[in-house]
Amino acid sequence: MADIQRWTVTEPYLHLDCGLGEAPFYEEAGHRLRFVDIVKKKLHVVDLHKGPSSLVTVDLQDSVGAPPGARITADVDGAEGDEIMVGAKYGYAIVNRTTGAMQYLRKFSEDPEQGKRMRSNDGAVDTSGRFWVGTMNDPAITDPTDVGVVFRLDPDLTLHRMIEKVTIPNSIGWSADDTTMFFTDSPTKTISRFDYDAASGSISNRRPYFTYEGDEEGAAPDGFALDVEGCLWTAVYGTGKVLRVSPEGKLIGEIRLPTRCVTCPRFAGEDLFITSAAEEDPKAHPESAKYGGSVFQVHVGVQGMPIRKWKR
Repeated sequence: MADIQRWTVTEPYLHLDCGLGEAPFYEEAGHRLRFVDIVKKKLHVVDLHKGPSSLVTVDLQDSVGAPPGARITADVDGAEGDEIMVGAKYGYAIVNRTTGAMQYLRKFSEDPEQGKRMRSNDGAVDTSGRFWVGTMNDPAITDPTDVGVVFRLDPDLTLHRMIEKVTIPNSIGWSADDTTMFFTDSPTKTISRFDYDAASGSISNRRPYFTYEGDEEGAAPDGFALDVEGCLWTAVYGTGKVLRVSPEGKLIGEIRLPTRCVTCPRFAGEDLFITSAAEEDPKAHPESAKYGGSVFQVHVGVQGMPIRKWKR
């Protein structure tokens, strides 16, 4: 096995108590990091120039009476003011990041029962401005099963069902040459790759890219980020690790963190910022519980792929 580069993080950048910290997003223009707490329904924003003391938190509201909360966020091309796009409980919505007010643009389903049972979980915008969002059974309503769907919303608000029979969809991302799409369905412990046609947004030829083979109870790949060298950095929930995987699918790097329930990494320059969730078993893992729900920072010496904006 090739040598594995290793990093160790001992304390958080932001010591928080997120129930489920997720969806870190780097706003390059303002050098800000935003992320959501899915469980507590909050949007957090920190100015990386000013540091942790600049953290601002917004309670997410819903103007149409649905349960509040965003799961994944994206910038909107040409947006003025504080508007961002989100994957929310019932579908795609525009959120005012100052007030938290939310307005739906397109729902995943018009069936009230299905809408109540499902929620979005993760996603990303492709190079053509299409917003891909994975949906799953809402754990607050029922246990996850393979009834989830990955949707694609085009700039004209056309909604497409792209991947079926998904249980817990996590990150979606694309190779630098825009010919491959990566996708994680966490219970399979496998990150898949697809052939991707950038012009049409179609995918085909699904096959394994990387499978996590550790035996920790409940361990599974969660969110990931891609770097400019073609490597993929995946948080492995339940292990306190973020792994760097080569373009060939080989493990070449490992970040160790002081809490087990790491959820998603995101690049800001050559630093990775990593969100986490509350420790699920604090009695058995008191050290992990100390920093569960915090955000961590580590300098890794490589930059991430550009983040795209949703077009409308």
